[in-house]
Amino acid sequence: MGRTFDPITLEILWRRLISIVDEADSSVARTAFSSLLRDAHDYTCMFTDRLGRELAQGSFATPGQSGAMALGIKNLVNKYPIDHYQPGDVFITNDPWALAGHLNDVCVMSPIFYKDQLAAFTACVFHHSDIGGRVASDNHDVFEEGLFIPFVKLYDKGVLNESVLDMIRWNVRTRDEVIGDIRSQIAANHVCADKVRQMLEESGLDNLDDLADQIISLTEKSMREEIAKIPDGVYRAEGKIEQMKGKEDIVIRAKVEIKGSDIIVDLDGTSGQVDWGGNVVFNFTFAYVFMAVKSMFAPDIPNNDGCARPIQLFAPEGTVVNCKFPAAVAARMGVGHFLTEVIYRALSDVLPNRVIAGSGGTPAAMNVFYGKRKDGKPWHSVIIRGGGMGAGAANDGNYVYIFPANGANTPVEIFENDTPLIVEKRELLADSGGIGRMKGGLGKRELFRIPDDEYAPIPPVNLGIQAGRFLYPAEGLFDGKSGTKAQFLVNGTPGNSYGLTQLKPGDRVIIDAPGGGGYGNPLEREPEMVARDVIEGYISIESARNDYSVAIDPNTFEINVEETNKLRKIG
Repeated sequence: MGRTFDPITLEILWRRLISIVDEADSSVARTAFSSLLRDAHDYTCMFTDRLGRELAQGSFATPGQSGAMALGIKNLVNKYPIDHYQPGDVFITNDPWALAGHLNDVCVMSPIFYKDQLAAFTACVFHHSDIGGRVASDNHDVFEEGLFIPFVKLYDKGVLNESVLDMIRWNVRTRDEVIGDIRSQIAANHVCADKVRQMLEESGLDNLDDLADQIISLTEKSMREEIAKIPDGVYRAEGKIEQMKGKEDIVIRAKVEIKGSDIIVDLDGTSGQVDWGGNVVFNFTFAYVFMAVKSMFAPDIPNNDGCARPIQLFAPEGTVVNCKFPAAVAARMGVGHFLTEVIYRALSDVLPNRVIAGSGGTPAAMNVFYGKRKDGKPWHSVIIRGGGMGAGAANDGNYVYIFPANGANTPVEIFENDTPLIVEKRELLADSGGIGRMKGGLGKRELFRIPDDEYAPIPPVNLGIQAGRFLYPAEGLFDGKSGTKAQFLVNGTPGNSYGLTQLKPGDRVIIDAPGGGGYGNPLEREPEMVARDVIEGYISIESARNDYSVAIDPNTFEINVEETNKLRKIG
């Protein structure tokens, strides 16, 4: 039997583990080159025990990366025997099937040694804005999507492999930014490793084995206790995802079985893999199934290997949720993020107070702009576009929220500083949230202009959109209505949301983020809440009357109680 820790000591050590990862996380914000990392926070830091079992992740993690890493790091650690790892080693890979599902997610992993013994591993995945390739959703295989880095040593016993960095440097457009971000990853791992060694020394521990065993087992126990409270049964749902024009819709079918303290999710019957970038690898599918289950059953317990143990996932190989190499995967969020929503829908009848309606930020859309400045210098920028979050039983959906991906919106000032483009408008879209007893979150409109003056970039300006909800809006729950759809316009004309769009100076681009779905019957929404929404500009007076049957004076914004009662009786 190993050492056991009393509850107080265990809590202190657990909190310290989280603070270590958060400190590594903070170092990224201070050292990363790309605004996608500094401002949009599209990265995840974590560390594992020496067996590769996830022990702690940053407080602000991206579920797709963290959930996929929890599986992927374990597989990478076990790829080689323990004696293969040496102090000073640093590994790098962006293999989509090994980790987080597309080439832009680059993982840097380092072993942590203490007293000449392997004690743990630290790793971080960054979504690099640029990984080369053709930046569009309609690529046909992974070879078109950029540089594929196998699991290789970037540092061997502390000695940098310059050839690996040169290979990366000469296969991307913005080499200084990419290499700078990789160095930021190395720095984050160094911070994490240094703080872990410091904790071991101050706590009188030789390794993390006993601490990991106790934390993981207690977490699993807590997770299972919550699952066991739900009646056994089989619950089903399916969802439809649009493809590009001329192709059949993708269908996601989910069977969720609760069996004691186990949850078995079976995605049999889901559409086969497709010939564009919407395919999802198993790790990423698991990540968003796990996201749904964890958020419903035990949102407040620690995230580590123990959380995932009660969940079994079956995803037939060759389907869009478990694609085979060399499928195109760059836009995997279009399908992957949707899995959380389908799992919510499957369990909505048995857990109505723990689910939310469909979200406009599913998928969290990426707008990738790149080209050359007037002086010929290349530039490349990625914006993650959130939409209205789905409403829940007790709350309206958040506005312009990146859910379930948990990123952040890039400030206009940062985008304009990083690119030669102008953002003429960024505004909330009134009436875009689905109506309901609780209304869906609002989407937003962004208007980009390509300058045609002395600051005009060299044409073309390339725009790749990896998004969805252009045909099918976020659905409501329990009589709540759908939110508005996404929209992509170039000079007022609908653009190709799957291909690569080439823009010229003077062009204007409008991208509308969709609204979230509503929850519950709109006629059950409190009139005072409707009036507040009107006053704040979130819904129109017309919507108040026609959708919610609430009569509001357009001059005073006061509720006409008599007319409202009459409308609601008729309604």
